[in-house]
Order: sequence, then C-alpha cells, then structure tokens
Amino acid sequence: MGAICGHNRVECAAFNRMGAAPRVSPVPSGDYLNMDIIDTIKEQIESNNILLYMKGSPNQPQCGFSARTVEALMACGERFAYVDILSNPEIRTTLPGYANWPTFPQLWVGGELVGGCDIITEMFESGELQTLIKDTSGAEAAES
Repeated sequence: MGAICGHNRVECAAFNRMGAAPRVSPVPSGDYLNMDIIDTIKEQIESNNILLYMKGSPNQPQCGFSARTVEALMACGERFAYVDILSNPEIRTTLPGYANWPTFPQLWVGGELVGGCDIITEMFESGELQTLIKDTSGAEAAES
C-alpha cells in the first residue's frame, strides 16, 4: 500500500492491540482542491480526533522521529489519521506557522496540538499518551 494521502484525503490507520501492522484506509475529509491551505489544515484537524502530521506513512515512516512517534501511537491500539507532509508540500510549509510548532511530526488530539516526537515519547513512557488516546477514542465512539 503506497501513500495515497493528498489534499483531498487523509488516511486513517488502525492498529490492533497486539501491535500488528496497520490497516490503512482513506478517510474523506472534504474537497480541499478549492480551499485555502489554512482552511485545509483546519478541516483536517477538525475532522480527525487523532491526527498525525508526519514524514511518510505509518507503514513506511521516512524519518526516525516519525517512526518513533508512530510506534508510540501504535502501542496505544487506537485508530488515528495521518497526513504525509512529504506528499503535501503546501501543508509542510504552512503548518509550522499555523501551529506555532516548527518541526514534524506533529500530533493533534481533539483539535489541540500535543507536540512532537520528544513530547509524545515522554508521554508514552509516563502512560499519559495511552490515557489521552483512549479517552479521545472513547469520546469519539460515544459521539457516533
């Protein structure tokens, strides 16, 4: 499965609790072709409770920081969406200014920026990430 993420879709990765390889499927997030890039970013964040902006995909991360962040998220065992910023240069250049966060990956949960690799790794090691991800996934399921 290659990266199929573009302006018109965000991919969603589902991981089982045993840490198996992700099952990836596209999640429609609206028609971004006619939207300003900031509106695109806002729509992606609003449409996906757990969203990772990363280099590559969960199946094939393209940098060590993205790989470590995906590993921590996979260990939480919940679905999350991602955007491959290498395939989306406009998002790659615009998101750091919008988020006031200069680096990638960026994890957004419940519409809020959580942080990058170091913060996610620390949160995972302390158990905070698992709680945040499970609570957010539970709230999303309750809304459905």
